[in-house]
Amino acid sequence: MTGGGDNRARLLALYGTMCRIRAFEETALAAHKAGEIPGPLHVSIGQEAVAAGTCLNLRRDDRITSNHRGHGHAIAKGAGIQGMMEELFGRAGGHCRGKGGSMHIADFSVGMLGANGVVAGGIPIAVGAAQGLRLLGSDAIVACFFGDGAINRGPFLEGLNWAALYTLPVLFVCEDNGVAAFTRAESVTAGPGIAARAEALGVPATSVDGNDAAAVDQAAARLVAEIRGGAGPRLLHARTYRLMGHTSTDPAAWRDAAEVAAAHEEEPLARLRARLLEEGVPDKALGALEGDAQAEMQEARARALAAPWPDPAIAWDDVQDAGAVTETA
Repeated sequence: MTGGGDNRARLLALYGTMCRIRAFEETALAAHKAGEIPGPLHVSIGQEAVAAGTCLNLRRDDRITSNHRGHGHAIAKGAGIQGMMEELFGRAGGHCRGKGGSMHIADFSVGMLGANGVVAGGIPIAVGAAQGLRLLGSDAIVACFFGDGAINRGPFLEGLNWAALYTLPVLFVCEDNGVAAFTRAESVTAGPGIAARAEALGVPATSVDGNDAAAVDQAAARLVAEIRGGAGPRLLHARTYRLMGHTSTDPAAWRDAAEVAAAHEEEPLARLRARLLEEGVPDKALGALEGDAQAEMQEARARALAAPWPDPAIAWDDVQDAGAVTETA
């Protein structure tokens, strides 16, 4: 990262993206509480720096795959906010026509191949996409986001092994918040952890403070350059903390209050805001970014609430008819 004005501009870009992610999820939580959104939400409040810092280094034609906590990844990659909000509301204008909901948002126009409700489910999709890009002769890459719970699932071993074997252009990004749903990671994970597992499969790993947006940006920039240069897959291990419960219906009373309070002191937006003030950015300018993000999301909420529901006639569109396939075969 360069110094002076260029450095401040990059930090401001990170902060702006993080503000939009935070505002989107806070707005969605309020809408869910008001009964406007059906079904629970898995929000990433506290983890915004990983999405923003990684995706700032991706091109539009690069692809990403996400997990069930994927609003931030989609926003950081450039997915349309209105389409995302309407998807949460189950409306016809959603990116998946209101059929996917919170855990399955996709926007192929910006390379967002989709979130995934299956733990580790995005890993083989990312590897397959990278294999396809290789066959097409493209220098685009794939960033694959997943949580620490995914490293104990079979697709992690299979995906990293395949990517390493064929030197595929994949950046594996582990958002390690130390807990899988309600279970502490250390209680179910043997050995020294994800970095060692990746290295054992021939995938070089880099660990970073996932609450430091600038550190994530710098690490991702280096790894993306290596991957795009043909070096093969890399893994970014970002240590972070989920400030909210597992879902929008979980008050997270199972966590120690002192632990949560300490985490709020180290949360990424507050840390980056403090650094920007030190860099000489006026408080008024930061307030404008924050206000713009809130206004954008409130408008998206109002428009989503007024948007039409999907036509029942499309209910079975996009659904494979297994019987018809069998008959044709």
